Amino acid sequence: MREDLLHFIWKTNKLQHEELTTTSGEPIVIQNLGLHNQNTGPDFFNAKLVIAGQVWAGNVEMHLKSSDWYAHGHETDSNYDNVILHVVWEDDVAVFRKDKTEIPTLTLKNLIATSFLDHYRKLLYNSKRTFINCEKDLASVDGFLRANWAERLYIERLEQKSKLIFDLLKASKNDWEAVLFKLLLKNFGLKVNGEAFRCIAEATDFSVIRKLGNDVFALESVLLGQARLFDIKHDGDAYYDKLQKEYAFQKAKFLLRNESVQKPDFFGLRPNNFPTIRLSQFANLYASNESLFSKVVQVDDLGAMYTIFHAETSDYWRDHYTFGKVSKSSKKRLTKSFIDLLLINTIIPLKFAYQKIHGKMDEGLLLGLAMALGPEKNNIISKFDEIDTTTKNAFESQSRLQLYNEYCSKNQCLRCKIGTALLNKNG
Repeated sequence: MREDLLHFIWKTNKLQHEELTTTSGEPIVIQNLGLHNQNTGPDFFNAKLVIAGQVWAGNVEMHLKSSDWYAHGHETDSNYDNVILHVVWEDDVAVFRKDKTEIPTLTLKNLIATSFLDHYRKLLYNSKRTFINCEKDLASVDGFLRANWAERLYIERLEQKSKLIFDLLKASKNDWEAVLFKLLLKNFGLKVNGEAFRCIAEATDFSVIRKLGNDVFALESVLLGQARLFDIKHDGDAYYDKLQKEYAFQKAKFLLRNESVQKPDFFGLRPNNFPTIRLSQFANLYASNESLFSKVVQVDDLGAMYTIFHAETSDYWRDHYTFGKVSKSSKKRLTKSFIDLLLINTIIPLKFAYQKIHGKMDEGLLLGLAMALGPEKNNIISKFDEIDTTTKNAFESQSRLQLYNEYCSKNQCLRCKIGTALLNKNG
């Protein structure tokens, strides 16, 4: 038994056909269940009940045992002074208000159908044996409900991502270009070097990037130098020597520091994802796009987005992946799949935050962009593809990631529309 099940039972009015009484035998009639409180304080606000013929308006608090009232210190917390009913699974002690009057208690233990509890336990028990608790029953859930829930999950994911954006915006004094720089550089590092690239962005004030403008060589030297990729000597490599010299100049000019930067990793990466390649592409992207944020926030066409992010490395990297070692020559452009990831994880969340802060939300546009992009590929998405329909686009992959990370993996079935639909179906 978990407390959130008590919330679910109350919130979905599963007691409506029961003759309810307090533990002292007084009849209870529910006129208004109240509003579920997700924050601190009583579990349901502004309920309206008739207890022993007397109308009460106030709050409802829930616990597994009555004694939890004292274990949680509610007897000294003024937030609980207006509790009119204590709903518990098991009543093991009387609970009193500050004025010494007893708070009426409703015990649920003998009111809930055994079949409903069995299904609930079975659902949670599956977490030990399956990818997600409801994987065997997922296909039986109404498609319209699932589609609506997927849309809400996607918006919820954008809401979560926007919190970081608003924090960065505040720290940068509302400089959207600086926020994009930090988010984009981190995501250029992907999973392996995302944190290292984030450190580079933190250590390099965006004013430096602005002042270097379209000087791609200077930008590349600063990014590679801030990444501490000049720490190892490469004698006989003229381009390395020029970059290192340029970085020394820019470092002195702008008082740059990189001691706190986590050195990016090469191990386990495909050569096209080496930090040298990604940082050169990033430098070229910024050198060829003045006011990058202004461009991406105004463009809604996917084709135009791909044009903006059509960037490749400097010439040196055509036949190099690392300093001092020549490889087969090839143009190393940002691929469509890599740009898709940038759009999914950086540009769409940034557009969402920008629209939200300006009060001009266009969720249909953002959903349309996500639906036009290919899905991410990872273990979670692969598992969903095995037990359900194939993930078709970024909208579906982002929704499924949100579902798994915030609900399935945390056993939050009672907060999930799919989980509650299954419980209602069997309850």
